Formats: sequence, C-alpha cells, structure tokens
Amino acid sequence: MKYDKNNALLECSIPGVPSKSGKVRDVFDLGDRLLMVVTDRISAFDVILPCGVPDKGRVLNQLSLFWLEFLGMKNHLVTADVNEYPEVLKPYAKDLAGRSMLVRKVDMVPVECIARGYLTGSGWKEYSRSGTVNGQKLREGYQNASRLDEVLFTPTTKAAIGDHDEAIDYAATEKLVGTDTAKLLRDATIGLYRKAADYALEHDIIIADTKFEFGREADGSLVLADEVLTPDSSRFWPKASYRVGANPPSLDKQYVRDWLDSINFNHQPPGPVLPDDVIARTREIYVKAYEDLSGRRLDA
Repeated sequence: MKYDKNNALLECSIPGVPSKSGKVRDVFDLGDRLLMVVTDRISAFDVILPCGVPDKGRVLNQLSLFWLEFLGMKNHLVTADVNEYPEVLKPYAKDLAGRSMLVRKVDMVPVECIARGYLTGSGWKEYSRSGTVNGQKLREGYQNASRLDEVLFTPTTKAAIGDHDEAIDYAATEKLVGTDTAKLLRDATIGLYRKAADYALEHDIIIADTKFEFGREADGSLVLADEVLTPDSSRFWPKASYRVGANPPSLDKQYVRDWLDSINFNHQPPGPVLPDDVIARTREIYVKAYEDLSGRRLDA
C-alpha cells in the first residue's frame, strides 16, 4: 500500500493477484469476482493529480453502498464486509475496510450514462452556443443552473485514462449498443436519477446531474455497477444556496476544478499538487456530502 504524507491511500497492491488501475479505483481479479478498492486519488479534467484527499475513497465507497441499497436495482455487489473476503485478502483487511467491495464480474456496457436534471457545466455551454444539449434541441429561456422541464439522458463514450469522454447523441448510442439496450440504459438512468434526486431534495441537496454505469450478467440482465451517485460522479448543490443564474458552491469535485482553473491549469498531465488547505477543504466537502445524504457518520 502506498500512502502520502497526509495518510491518503494513493495505491493499493496485493502481491500475486492480477490487477488494473483506473483514475481512482484499483481492481483485483479473483476469478469470477473482482475486488474494487477505492483509493484517495483525485482526478480532474481527466487528469490524475499527484496527491490524495484523505478519506475520499471511503466516502465514495460507502456512499455507493448506501445508494445501491436505497435504489433497489439489481447490481454487482457481493459484499463489502472484509470478514467475508477470500483468505488471500485477509492480510490487507485493515487497509481494505470501508473502501472496498467484492463484486461479480459483469460485461460492462461501453457507455457512460449521464442524467441531467439541471442545465449546468458542459450542457449549459452547449445550450448557450446552439440551444441544444448532446444534440437535443431545448426550448429557449433557460439560464445557467435552471431546472430542466424533463430529465435529459446525455450519454458519453468511455475514454481511456488520460483521454476525454466524448458526448454522443441517442442515435449514436443505439448504433453503439443496439436499440433495445439503448432504451434500457435511458430508462434506467432517468428512473434512478429521479428516485435519488427526490430523496436528496428531502435532505436539502439538489442533484444537478450524475453518471451511472451498467453491465450485463451472463443471463443478459442489466445491472448497476461501479460507483453510484458520489461526489466524483455527480454534481451536488446545497438547496439553501441554489439560485437560478449561477452555480452554487457544490458538495463535489467542482471545488478542485475551480481551484485548478484559478491557477490556469491547462487540463493536461501532469497535474499540480494541491495545497494542504485545498486538500483539507475538499475532504470536508466529501464527508459532508456523504453524511448529509446518508444520514450516517463516516466510520472512523
């Protein structure tokens, strides 16, 4: 295991177990199952930064577990209890506890499924230019951060690490995965978003947009997979500070993006090391998002 000076986990290694690394997760192949370990790495603009944010991985993992239970859709989770992990993992139980889950292998659908309930970010930029979002024509009169009349399904391709995801329209999604699967993805994405957004609003948080990923099991059934409604994959706005016309301070990764833009970061690797105060504030934001949404304290 590799930790930085702030005790943030940057890399998980388990000798003898095949693995691969994503931007944030280290995934270990256990045969018919995978161990997904959420490190404290942080990426922005598709660039992995050279520092970590303490407890970030635990927030992402435990918030995903909360949503998997709440949403009720069939998913790939086997267990997140390290006491139930295979023997080969037991020596690493202390490092894995709270930041990992054992999951079934599924055939991941090659589309990132984004639901937008509010017009912001890249969607707002496109709308400002052309009146569209992912090629979908919208009515006139929206402002930045406006609530959309209908939840939009705005998929993207899945890019390799270091590359950028590309927005695709619904027709391109159909060509990529087929008509039936595209409809399943759209309906599941919008349905899950609505259920989560309604719940979050009751807890004084607006989910402006979020990303889901899905896989297929051997029988062809669609399952929810990977991270779910976390500060890395979502835009969370405190309801109290929401105003149409400007993005409110958010409980997600936008704080880091804003800091990087303030130093004119060119969105290309290598990324800069975050100052300690930015790391500390980012941790506070992530923990608050978890605790406000789940109603639970982050495990010590």
